[in-house]
Amino acid sequence: MAKMIKRVNIVALTATALWLAGTSLAGAADVNVYSSRHYPTDQAMYDKFTAETGIKVNVVQGDINGLVQRLQREGANSPADVIITVDAANLYILKNAKLLQPFKSATVDEVVPANLRDPDGQWFSIAVRSRVIAYNTDKVKPADIATYESLSDPKLKGKVLTRSSNHTYNLSLIASLIANDGLDKAESWAKGLVANFARAPQGGDTDQLKAIAAGEADIALTNHYYYARLKGGSDADKKIVEKIAILFPNQADRGAHINVSGVGLTKNAPNKAEAAKFLEFLISKDAQKVMSAGTMEFPVRADVEADPILASFGKFKVDTLNLAKLGEATPDALKVADRAGWR
Repeated sequence: MAKMIKRVNIVALTATALWLAGTSLAGAADVNVYSSRHYPTDQAMYDKFTAETGIKVNVVQGDINGLVQRLQREGANSPADVIITVDAANLYILKNAKLLQPFKSATVDEVVPANLRDPDGQWFSIAVRSRVIAYNTDKVKPADIATYESLSDPKLKGKVLTRSSNHTYNLSLIASLIANDGLDKAESWAKGLVANFARAPQGGDTDQLKAIAAGEADIALTNHYYYARLKGGSDADKKIVEKIAILFPNQADRGAHINVSGVGLTKNAPNKAEAAKFLEFLISKDAQKVMSAGTMEFPVRADVEADPILASFGKFKVDTLNLAKLGEATPDALKVADRAGWR
């Protein structure tokens, strides 16, 4: 049995070595990135980093679950230096699986607000998104939907749309309600929200906006950038949102729920010096401008102007809850959604 185990390990190491030799991820002056983001703008950002530093950025893209499994399989032999993903829940998964290591940087501490960083330094945010409430301006008064909690009011029965609860966008929103209002109140809210659904959850956030435009309902939960992209898109896109507005909830109390795109240094990063330069570059002014303009996410830097469409939304108050709390509350959020019948 001992001989068999030894042979299997040698085969695994040989396979990894052959894979590395056949890809550009083995370069000496490279930084190797695993990313679950899928925006063309990211490549433009990577190209800019290479032009400035001479360090090539090699990227493997995939969904977060696949990338987590890949890192686990590769173990100490992983070529990955950096992993980029979206949502605090996914960053929590990476940390909890012990796939990250602390990254100490005075630049990160100075530029990125404390609530947008892991308290243990294992990840930090590179872009901000808010879960907002979209509504038909002809049929809904903003005062009636001023908070997330108001969406469970029985007077909104048959008026609300959202995607499924198992998507991280909604799980993190539920997690924020658990953190702010307590488990019992969050569950009561979820049950009230489900009772107000105009239809069973389906599609993505853009589909909810299209459904409002088609008259299927009056209100929807969406991330702000889906609306912003339609607002700045083709004539057909602009037509969809011509009678739709968004509001940032809970401005009279804790502020709007926010989430992030975030990044971490992998546990077994083979190119730590190059990775450190890359991580700090992602929060440079130039990179933040490129990223925000391309994705319609808000920059994490206070000294970087947001895209004009985002700026047109005006200043808004954000919930300053440390986003690590969202990851911690996600298991309870899953249970809340299930008990509420939010599929």
